[in-house]
Amino acid sequence: MTLRERLAHVVKGDCADDTASLQKYSRDTSIFSRTPAVVVFPKDADDVAAVVRFARAAKQRDENVSVAARSAGTDMTGGPLTDSISLVFTRYMNAIIGVTGETVTAQPGVYYRDLEKETLKKAGKIIPSYPASRELCAFGGMVSNNSGGELTLRYGKTNKYVRSMNVVLSDGSRAILKRLSPAELAAKKSLQDLEGSIYRDLHALLDSHADEIEAARPNVTKNSAGYPLWNIIDRATGTFDLTQLIVAAQGTLAITTEATVGLEKLKSHRAMLVVFLSDVSILPDIVQRVMKFDPESFESYDDQTFKLAVRFAPQIIRHFGIIRMIKLGFAFIPETYLVFTGGVPKLVLMAEFAEDSAEEAMEKATQARAALTGLHVKTKIARSETQSAKYWTIRRESFALLRKNLKGLYAAPFIDDLVVHPADYPKFLPELDALLAGHKFIYTIAGHIGDGNFHIIPLENMGDPSAREEILDLMPKVYRLVAKYKGSITGEHNDGIIRTPYLPIMYGENICALFAEVKKIFDPLNILNPGKKTGGTVDDIRASMITHV
Repeated sequence: MTLRERLAHVVKGDCADDTASLQKYSRDTSIFSRTPAVVVFPKDADDVAAVVRFARAAKQRDENVSVAARSAGTDMTGGPLTDSISLVFTRYMNAIIGVTGETVTAQPGVYYRDLEKETLKKAGKIIPSYPASRELCAFGGMVSNNSGGELTLRYGKTNKYVRSMNVVLSDGSRAILKRLSPAELAAKKSLQDLEGSIYRDLHALLDSHADEIEAARPNVTKNSAGYPLWNIIDRATGTFDLTQLIVAAQGTLAITTEATVGLEKLKSHRAMLVVFLSDVSILPDIVQRVMKFDPESFESYDDQTFKLAVRFAPQIIRHFGIIRMIKLGFAFIPETYLVFTGGVPKLVLMAEFAEDSAEEAMEKATQARAALTGLHVKTKIARSETQSAKYWTIRRESFALLRKNLKGLYAAPFIDDLVVHPADYPKFLPELDALLAGHKFIYTIAGHIGDGNFHIIPLENMGDPSAREEILDLMPKVYRLVAKYKGSITGEHNDGIIRTPYLPIMYGENICALFAEVKKIFDPLNILNPGKKTGGTVDDIRASMITHV
């Protein structure tokens, strides 16, 4: 009996092992491909529990079976890829269960774009931690990767908003996770099952290594690397919150079947200050001065992205329809002129100010612009939606732009999510440039400049073996540079296949050993998404790389 046939007997949902299905779910947006043995589309949480129990029983019989949860597949790390059971939520487990004035409860397979429409309609609010893939991503990926994006500067990442999570543990049992008082934690620790042992063993680990864990806490603005053990216990209140661990765990500790997250009402009026920067040495000063005026977002993209945006302006404009095409077409004229006259800036910075009135937003942008007087930088204020949309289009669409238009080259995310302290920009960026200059690929840099978070997307010919080796050569060099400046190797995108082997560069072997202990506490048989966050190797990266686009 095939694996598909065996699983079909234990779930109400669909099971598939046809070539088309396996091929479809062998990829995400990373540089990897892993073909699952079977794809399961669970109908509900009972199905998820049944699949995990099935995998556990198979593992106890020494079968090499594991389960990787997947939603929309926009992950850039290989996080949801597996050669065993791919558990896909988007077909059936895509319900919005309820919206209150403050929260939304939903299943992992619902697309963020649909979730946002519903929360805006019923509460006038959104989940502000959406990533750049907001039109494509799903709720489950946002939660399991602790997503962040352009609004994180003001509103924070997903973990700030998670209120509770319904999960399936590695033995197939179900649990509801939320912030617990000391009395509630004691009750959980008294349970004589896997949930109880998790609370007992994890609490003991956190207590016995408290100083070591706290010392390992990254002090940059964003981090998704490793397990955030420092976020579980609030020493001031004594509360214990496992959601803060599971929300960033990429489905390696438990599988989320439902989550309740908080909502925010955004300001209704915006104005944008655009800065054209040629001298990166003054970047920290610019960031410091602009941040005093509390921008909602502070983004950037580099000269390569700028040139490509001008080059592919017709393709970008066409995407938005005839009316906006005409408006955006005229809006691109000044930037096209810059390219042809050789005046392309090294970085374009976009600080957007959001307030309750158009006057307040414009005043903030104007004051921020005035604060840059004396730095001798070119600036402009985008005074209309069309003007600001142009810059957002370049920033948001750069990754898709590269993937779609550069034939023979693949936009390869592998050093794509670095975080450093803004004060270190003058030293870090030239050293990074020097590292990248030693390699033959072209690349673009876009980022959340206010957060110190850079997205570097090299363009590679993945069919060339030397290009694949180049990736393996460059990654540890870049990550050692980030570690030198006490940054994070991933602020938003998480570890997956691509970064797991390099976590010791950032944390050291002792903290990574604690990560492995945590994995064992939750998943002693290594059933849930193995090889991500712990246990991954450079050989895994090499073996899983795509060899064609």
